[in-house]
Amino acid sequence: MDNEALKGVKVIVIDDSNTIRRSAEIFLNQAGCEVILAQDGFDALSKITDHEPDVVFVDIMMPRLDGYQTCSLIKRNAKYRATPVIMLSSKDGLFDRARGRMVGSDEYLTKPFTKDTLLTAVREHACSRA
Repeated sequence: MDNEALKGVKVIVIDDSNTIRRSAEIFLNQAGCEVILAQDGFDALSKITDHEPDVVFVDIMMPRLDGYQTCSLIKRNAKYRATPVIMLSSKDGLFDRARGRMVGSDEYLTKPFTKDTLLTAVREHACSRA
């Protein structure tokens, strides 16, 4: 699936780091995705309801509502259970990956991510839903 197939795919990026949000937004916009940004889990939950994204990227370490809690809340909602949630973390431990799986995440990307790893993840998960 090439970038043409990513046109119009709605992606939300939830991260408390402005740098991470901006770089993800640039990579995804270049591929034709529609990008929604949120700085934490609380901010994200209302935006997910409003925009109904095709793919969710969520940072693990965030204030107020962390990535595990955010993922768990998304997956507990019947309407969004099938929405792919990809965890983002600077930690690459087995425990973190396992904990991500336990709350229902579909994939785990280590930061800093590259444009290729980000777009590959969107391709794999947005297409599996189509």
